Amino acid sequence: MIDFHALLKTLADNSVESIIVGGAAATAHGASRLTLDLDIVYRRSQENVGCLANALAPYSPYLRGMPPGLPFRLDAQTLWNGLNFTLTTTLGEIDLLGEITAGGGYEELLPYCITLELFGVTCKCLGLERLIFVKRAVGRPKDLEALAELEAMLDSQL
Repeated sequence: MIDFHALLKTLADNSVESIIVGGAAATAHGASRLTLDLDIVYRRSQENVGCLANALAPYSPYLRGMPPGLPFRLDAQTLWNGLNFTLTTTLGEIDLLGEITAGGGYEELLPYCITLELFGVTCKCLGLERLIFVKRAVGRPKDLEALAELEAMLDSQL
């Protein structure tokens, strides 16, 4: 089970610059679909990857789906050398995305963000129009299935 409050709070408390995307963004906009992880696009700066590594360190981050015991250490250097990481932690699953399909990285997504209060934490979240655009571009079955609800939500806002 994921503890969204604790994950969002630890990111905020450690000054991690990130944008909520994916299913958690859809839920934040009011979608009814359940998501079991938190997807974030993080700013790719040396300072921010250090903040991100420090934020998650106390929660035993480990590569999701990998066999137990595989040597892995999530630190600033690991984040800097990689791009996207799907992790399990003691707070739940989190995907750290340096960039996303059809959206780019943090800097490219920032103009399409809104600020929301989620679980008492102020967060940047990908706006509904851009979320729809990205989900359509990704084209996975689960993303395409979510589009009808997201588009209806957008239509009701106009």
